[in-house]
Amino acid sequence: MDRKKKTLLTSLGVLGAGIAATAAYALSGAHSVEAGPFAGDPHCSRVLAQLPDELLGKERDSVEGAGAASWGGGTIVLRCGVEPLAPTTNTCMNVNGTDWVLDEERAKRTGPRVLTTYGRIPSVEIAFTEDSLLAGDALVVIDKAVRDIPQQSKCLALSDT
Repeated sequence: MDRKKKTLLTSLGVLGAGIAATAAYALSGAHSVEAGPFAGDPHCSRVLAQLPDELLGKERDSVEGAGAASWGGGTIVLRCGVEPLAPTTNTCMNVNGTDWVLDEERAKRTGPRVLTTYGRIPSVEIAFTEDSLLAGDALVVIDKAVRDIPQQSKCLALSDT
């Protein structure tokens, strides 16, 4: 085989390997999720280990990012280790003993609906990009994983003050 043919075959092999690697990454469904500043907290490892393989009928994705999980190609994204919330007047709901606060400002925009635990450090955030997804149902499913983070404070109603 002459030198030109060898060079061409080598180039095609390298190009083919690059295309195969790119295709494998794309098919794996892996996507990047920004880690929260406290994603390395040991509680986050335990939370992630207890999360389900399926949530609201969506399969768990492969994710790059510490303290993160995702389902349905990123339609549901959970991040552990986000900044704890300061006291707020935003809507707070209690799901099986875990307080969750809705980011009302983001909910008014066309972005995702985002709920964050209140009174637990590290805090956990879950975002839903599809309006049809029932956030309350998801919170019930992931509650066991999140509830293991010790509660340090709770949401208060006006009658509590």
